[in-house]
Amino acid sequence: MTLNAAALDATPAANRVELLRAAIDEANYRYYVLDAPTLPDAEYDRLLRELQTIEAAHPELLSPDSPTQRVGAGPLRNFAEVAHAIPMLSLGNAFSAAEVDAFDRRVREGLDRPESIIEYAVEPKFDGLAVALHYQRGRFVRGATRGDGLSGEDVSANLRTIRAIPMRLACSHPPEWLEVRGEVLMLRRDFEHLNQVARDKGEKTFVNPRNAAAGSLRQLDPRVTAQRRLSFFAYGVGRIDGVELPATHAAVMDWLAELRLPVSGERAVVRGVDGLMGYFQVLGERRDALPFDIDGAVYKVNRLADQAVLGFVARAPRFAIAHKYPAHEEITLVEGIDVQVGRTGTLTPVARLKPVFVGGVTVTNATLHNEDEVRRKDVRIGDSVIVRRAGDVIPEVAGVLLERRPMRDSLTPLHEPFVMPSVCPECGAPVARIEGEAAARCSNGLSCPAQRKQALIHFASRRAMDIDGLGEKLVEQLLEQSLVRTPADLYRLDLQRVASLERMADKSAANLLTAIEASRGRDLARFIFALGIRNVGEQTAKDLARHFGNFDALMAADSVALQQVADVGPVVAESLRTFFTEPHNQQVIEQLRQAHAWRDGEARPVQAGRLTGKTFVLTGTLPNMTRDQAKAMIEAEGGKVAGGVSRKTDFLLAGEEAGSKLTKARELGIPVLDESSLMALLTENDASRE
Repeated sequence: MTLNAAALDATPAANRVELLRAAIDEANYRYYVLDAPTLPDAEYDRLLRELQTIEAAHPELLSPDSPTQRVGAGPLRNFAEVAHAIPMLSLGNAFSAAEVDAFDRRVREGLDRPESIIEYAVEPKFDGLAVALHYQRGRFVRGATRGDGLSGEDVSANLRTIRAIPMRLACSHPPEWLEVRGEVLMLRRDFEHLNQVARDKGEKTFVNPRNAAAGSLRQLDPRVTAQRRLSFFAYGVGRIDGVELPATHAAVMDWLAELRLPVSGERAVVRGVDGLMGYFQVLGERRDALPFDIDGAVYKVNRLADQAVLGFVARAPRFAIAHKYPAHEEITLVEGIDVQVGRTGTLTPVARLKPVFVGGVTVTNATLHNEDEVRRKDVRIGDSVIVRRAGDVIPEVAGVLLERRPMRDSLTPLHEPFVMPSVCPECGAPVARIEGEAAARCSNGLSCPAQRKQALIHFASRRAMDIDGLGEKLVEQLLEQSLVRTPADLYRLDLQRVASLERMADKSAANLLTAIEASRGRDLARFIFALGIRNVGEQTAKDLARHFGNFDALMAADSVALQQVADVGPVVAESLRTFFTEPHNQQVIEQLRQAHAWRDGEARPVQAGRLTGKTFVLTGTLPNMTRDQAKAMIEAEGGKVAGGVSRKTDFLLAGEEAGSKLTKARELGIPVLDESSLMALLTENDASRE
């Protein structure tokens, strides 16, 4: 509660200030370090306002480590230089198993234990900006960048704005002096948020989280840094006075965690080269699911005494090395810009690239998303561009290196800006761009061969009609040989014609026909989704099937009737009416009816349950169930699962590695549940029913 004058008389201001700071520090630790907030945002704001009020009334109580000082001071004229008491050295790199084996051999020989199996502390190699935090008697007093390793820049004011960094260590007897070394970075969800805000304002976006973090930390105006969501992870100790460190690096990291400094949960202790390579593989498999970018793994001899024996060579330690993954970003040339046509007629500009090895594969094409993105980034033929790829994500052009752009003269670029074509490159039909949409579309519908191909692939996909074996290459052959034009034609294929296709034989042709036959009579929701109607996703298809029960009722429904279905608004209703009134679509639907492609059900009112009327959004990895299982449980109790967070969302169910949906839910004040909270919600009335 807020203190009044009487309360201040009864409770000395200094004591109340300490209580408030402790409560706010605890809330920051749970929110920014543990990612497990326990204090509602409104209560946090009340505590912070109260602290600000008391400090304003008692200026003598204000200190640099107060939570109120995290908002950012006034602009700096420049950064002061800070000399590192112990140099901040870079690590040597390994890019292959052979180089890791050689590192381990050098360690064993350097320790004069050539036959021993060495114990290593292993951890992710963060892709951020190295800094040193200085604590005097447990209080943060200064922070600096790595710089050239011998001296860096004093960025103390900016580091104070990072709420994951404690201003006071959780220790009753702290070291006289402690230098904590670590990495400032930006989580992926915060990077996405920062760029979205920039796009909304028409401002320049950042290329990657590392550049965003570095640019934010080196702002001369700390208030700008405070507005950006930076994070920090400790990975070691520099100078320390007054306390003896534990015997191993792993124990040092545990000690830093006890001081409430953020440390990575991905760290481990392994033995020998086999342990190093095993960790490298497991971490690599998790790389794309981590909430932050990494570019490798770091291996350190675990015993500090062994580290001291091994020492340093030139500007790198002998006891540690960074094992790098294939780059997620590379630089290459744009050799051309093509335009692809998707299932719903969307035209997507695609950069044709000089082949480049990115993220473990050779990339020759990268998406440019849409016309607005091409213009914003100003991608042109001949440009040197940064290509980004992560996991199975389609490669994209992240940015242009304007300083390398080929020029006719000092002022005129060699190539003109890209212009989206006015007619479809596949069928020549006019291209239209609906007001308010970013995408330009071919107006020719399924008469366009490109849309026809994508429509067939979607119709056969697993969550639609689930026709096993009907992939892109086979669809292309069926279209080229004029064996099919619409989904209905699939049900008229015969063995002889299918077996005559390239790379097909009687057995594979028979398997395909069996899969097509098995797809007859799919439930109504799958069939609606399989039709590929614009703006009608899997969940909307389920809602429509449940509401109308049979396909004829759905086709006959007008816009008003359609909008009686949950989450169907004017845009979705218009897409449905446009699709069902198109003569070609009506003809295909009748042919599918004759093929018994779907089975009708009955209109089923939503059963009243514990979650009736509640909308959930799911994100992250749950500990004991899949998201599909959680979704089924919610729907069984009358709840609805939506794909995106909005003001209509009642609950967000969040597991590990929750991303931007969690951030948005917190911004909107939407309650966040974990798996146990969901189970409690599902069973809360069981006792009263028994």
